[in-house]
Amino acid sequence: MNKKKLALARKKIDNIDNKIFNLIKNRTKIVKHMMNIKSLKKQIIDHKRINEILKKIKNKSITNGIDVKITRRIWTSIIWSYVDYQKRNFKRKR
Repeated sequence: MNKKKLALARKKIDNIDNKIFNLIKNRTKIVKHMMNIKSLKKQIIDHKRINEILKKIKNKSITNGIDVKITRRIWTSIIWSYVDYQKRNFKRKR
């Protein structure tokens, strides 16, 4: 095992992780905005939209040679994490 190459690869992963973190921060801002648009808590989950997203991710994964199982797990986790976030933070409109 080449420790220098491994350290360099880990540095690259750290840089990608920082970019992912910033994307999550931006996504969270948009989700907060969307919560203000929704008037009912039942509007949080849109199964049709979720299925469309997962289908698009599957197709992109296949096209780009990425393991479909990995991307599906990641996006499913993102989606349901934000569903949970919205449920915990939703304020009923009067």
